[in-house]
Amino acid sequence: MPRVAFVEHLPDLIDSREYADDPDGRRVRVRVRVTADGIEILGDAVRPAELEALMAALGAECIEQMLCG
Repeated sequence: MPRVAFVEHLPDLIDSREYADDPDGRRVRVRVRVTADGIEILGDAVRPAELEALMAALGAECIEQMLCG
């Protein structure tokens, strides 16, 4: 299980207006890019548990999350 690090900011990949179009909460967006430090995977999901499971399956050592509400 990856460790979780809470951060102040992460870019939104899903706009708040899109939530109404997804009543089942199945929308997940992922952006992958190569950096000097390796591969960065940024994800956003209507239901965060779906994204966390995906990141764990990909072998993430750490998942950065924002506290929001």
